[in-house]
Amino acid sequence: MAHAVKWGIISTANINRLVIPGAHASPKVDLVAVASRDQARADEYAKKWEIERAYASYDALLADPEIEAVYISLPNSLHVEWSIKSLEAGKHVLCEKPFSRDPADVEAAFDTADRVGRLLSEAFMYRHNPQTKRAKQLVDEGAIGELRLVRAVFSYSLYDEDNIRLRTDVDGGALMDVGCYTVSGSRLFAGEPERADGEAWFGPTGTDWVFGGLLRFPGNVVALFDCGTAMPERDELEAIGSEGSLFLDDPWHCRVPVIEVRRDGEVERIELEPVDSYRLELENMSDAIRGEGGLLLGRDDAVGQARSLEALHESATKGTTVSL
Repeated sequence: MAHAVKWGIISTANINRLVIPGAHASPKVDLVAVASRDQARADEYAKKWEIERAYASYDALLADPEIEAVYISLPNSLHVEWSIKSLEAGKHVLCEKPFSRDPADVEAAFDTADRVGRLLSEAFMYRHNPQTKRAKQLVDEGAIGELRLVRAVFSYSLYDEDNIRLRTDVDGGALMDVGCYTVSGSRLFAGEPERADGEAWFGPTGTDWVFGGLLRFPGNVVALFDCGTAMPERDELEAIGSEGSLFLDDPWHCRVPVIEVRRDGEVERIELEPVDSYRLELENMSDAIRGEGGLLLGRDDAVGQARSLEALHESATKGTTVSL
């Protein structure tokens, strides 16, 4: 097997706690560095998570010639900027979702990746999980007949108005934070939408606290989704066809991977082994860097995702249906 890819993490964001264990556990990943904007914080973080090198700036990490790839977990508004900087520094980039809701920015980032000969991928970890791949396979093979409708849900409760996810200045809000999963899940089964309708309640911080959406896809497929930062914890993904439905109770975290196929009044439960989705996305990128596999998520998916998010946001703010 090829030697492990040397990785660095840009930011000490909360989500790193989910990513680092998988990085440490994988023989394909050698997590060697972390960067913060403060040396003391970087040192403390590196010690806590057993990371060899700690940098006091993101640029300092990018200047390390041994680091081949970076995982970017900065606030949403900094994703494109630091992806491009990292690519131009010669690093492969796995950028936390949502990459952006501006398709032109996403295209520019991938243009940079192509120009410098580096890989770029948006970190939708659930897409790498066997549960997701099996669900997609079942729908494509006709397990529920012809696809008619997709229903997706992701919400949680957050009322700390200083929290980064409720701030407009860093592209926070329900659609960007968790709604991006419901849009991605709808696109997983149905392709790229033709029209978008969005409705939002913009809460006290100015971000969307509740967002509901309808997407119209080719072949007369409709997707309905809702997401929120001011609702109970909920997460579901369902594909409904002409002859049955496929239901995922834990579609995004995939901690208890079970697929329910419901047909003719009966329920078939397909249970899968739990696997660390974060480790899988790091390994997918590492394999691609070593020429031992292709990237699961590249330009087309990231641009399609951004177009959908932009259309939904525009619909909700202008009160009109948006064609894509």
